[in-house]
Amino acid sequence: MPEDVKIMVVGPGYPYRNGPSVFLAHLCNELQSKYNVELINFTTLYPKFLFPGSTQYDNSKGHLVTFPNKRMLSSLNPVTWLTTARYINKKNPDIVVIDWWHPFFGPCMYGLTRFLKKSIRKRVVFITENVISHEANKMDVLLTKTGLTNAACFLALSEAVQKHLQTLFHKKVFRSSLPIYDFYEQPEGNNVSQKELKKQFEFDENNIVFLFFGIVRKYKGLDILLQAMAMLIKEHSSVRLLIAGEFYESDAPYRELIETLGMANAVKIENRYIPNEDVAQYFHASDCVVMPYRSATQSGVLSVAYGFRKPVVVTDVGELAALVEEDKTGFVAKPQDSDSLKTALQNFQHKKSEGFDFKNEIEKFLLQIDEFKKINDTFRDIYEYVNR
Repeated sequence: MPEDVKIMVVGPGYPYRNGPSVFLAHLCNELQSKYNVELINFTTLYPKFLFPGSTQYDNSKGHLVTFPNKRMLSSLNPVTWLTTARYINKKNPDIVVIDWWHPFFGPCMYGLTRFLKKSIRKRVVFITENVISHEANKMDVLLTKTGLTNAACFLALSEAVQKHLQTLFHKKVFRSSLPIYDFYEQPEGNNVSQKELKKQFEFDENNIVFLFFGIVRKYKGLDILLQAMAMLIKEHSSVRLLIAGEFYESDAPYRELIETLGMANAVKIENRYIPNEDVAQYFHASDCVVMPYRSATQSGVLSVAYGFRKPVVVTDVGELAALVEEDKTGFVAKPQDSDSLKTALQNFQHKKSEGFDFKNEIEKFLLQIDEFKKINDTFRDIYEYVNR
């Protein structure tokens, strides 16, 4: 393997927000320690009418993880697919890495890879956090298969995605994972006590606070969590729920459910995209992070929770259960089962009351599961495979 291996990465970078751009920034920063890395960014991601959030851009004022990038690819403009491919052809990289996260980009990714020289097309690896979106339909499946047609191989970020890719394409699949996202933490740590932070969120210092964090969509299962919390509150009136994240659908049904369940005083909702500099206070104010998802492969929220060394409650979907050591780093519930979720929440509460050291167990567990730490070695194997 030569010393000066060139890797060109195609995907969203800063100033775009959300999971893919955060992941690619971590990836590029890690790879550049051993390889020559260039990131090609988008000029246009989604058209405005297709994006359900307030903005596609990260307006955070701090805690930004970025990587220098060249903005030249538009998901909507085929001319840029050709010009970007020509740019890549001219650079003649040893590996072309393309991030895949949504079927909408199927035509763009097919066009881009189709315009690559045949010799370079043989070096294309798609990174896949999800193969097909959580709300997939037949068109999503078609767009996904089209977009990923020209992959030489894949890098899957979970075992579930690895198996799915192998059934769809019968091509080589390498494995890694999401990194542990600990960049939201202040370098000197949090100077405000959890007791004070709970008061800032209008909770009592003795409340057990569960956190639901991130974008709200149906597959995230927030309604199931509300039902479980209502049952738990009847037995333990001191528990509270903090919901922090932008709703990509109307929040009215959730607020109506909260009222119907008679738990308005126990739930606080902040319907907004949480900027990076504010993330820490939500996690420090909470005792446990809950991911009651109906479907998932893995979760960036779990990576953030572990970054803060917070225990979690997850449902047994995708890779989530494999990323939790039961009774030590968190608890696992059956999916779409409010009774099972309520039991998992209650199990956390009991364990916490015993003074269990979740932080120490999480730190030990991360030493076993953090595959991202080996990403440079993984790309050495990818290089040898695509240049064989």
